[in-house]
Amino acid sequence: MTAKLAYKRPDTLDQALDFLSEKKGAAKILAGGTDVMVDLRAKEISPDYLLDVSRLEELHGIRMEGGGLHIGAAVTLSEINSSSILAEHAPAMQKCTHNFASTQIRNVATIGGNVAHCSPCGDTIPPLVIHEAQAVVASPRGEKRIPIEEVATGPYRCFLEADEIITSFILQPRKADFADFQKIGRRKDLAISRLSMAIMLDKARDENVSFFRVCIGACTPTPHRMTAIEDLICGKKLSTKLLFEGGKLLSEKVIEITGRRSSIIYKEPAIQGLFVRMLYPLV
Repeated sequence: MTAKLAYKRPDTLDQALDFLSEKKGAAKILAGGTDVMVDLRAKEISPDYLLDVSRLEELHGIRMEGGGLHIGAAVTLSEINSSSILAEHAPAMQKCTHNFASTQIRNVATIGGNVAHCSPCGDTIPPLVIHEAQAVVASPRGEKRIPIEEVATGPYRCFLEADEIITSFILQPRKADFADFQKIGRRKDLAISRLSMAIMLDKARDENVSFFRVCIGACTPTPHRMTAIEDLICGKKLSTKLLFEGGKLLSEKVIEITGRRSSIIYKEPAIQGLFVRMLYPLV
């Protein structure tokens, strides 16, 4: 770490925004610090200031408001894991925290940090995508909302300007008939995702799928809701044949985005297998 690194903890969001504006890119936002501190020690970042926003009231809370499900950017993964609101209205969001790092990390890591770090393997992002979430961004110029799929402009590259802060996320809540998040890593616990997937669906009275959302994580540089697979599944009754068709199409769409890299040798069957595994109990 640089010897001149200074720490600042504002009392209000306005103070935080004024500080970022004044320092013109010399400050790095700190919430849980589980990514920032690693990057500092690895000398991948070298800010002059750390701006601690973890205690700002505007960045906390999980609530239903105006038809939307609001999650503060400084909400920790442990808070998400224990939220009864998310268990009812966005269960895939809650499930993505079950095997997220360790208990100690979950107690301090925040959803805002996980999203803004823009790692392709960020576990919170696929559930946010299937709920068509928007990031609420504050700056000295006012507030704006950005679709979650536009937050990352590339791997580890965030759209945020130097004087902007993500304050919350607004999800479209849904009490779906089925919702799940699963991932594949090198081991069961304390594993970085090599592949993750969030799925949500409803069935009509005739058992045909009336609503379907799917997002894959860790396989593409930036998050993508897989609408071609949604179109394939919607309006049909789930069957083993349909699931394998969907898994095959899903892997093909990933290859279209990434190109045929050496890793696709194991990722292609893994994508198909995870898709089938998640939905097979509904057949």
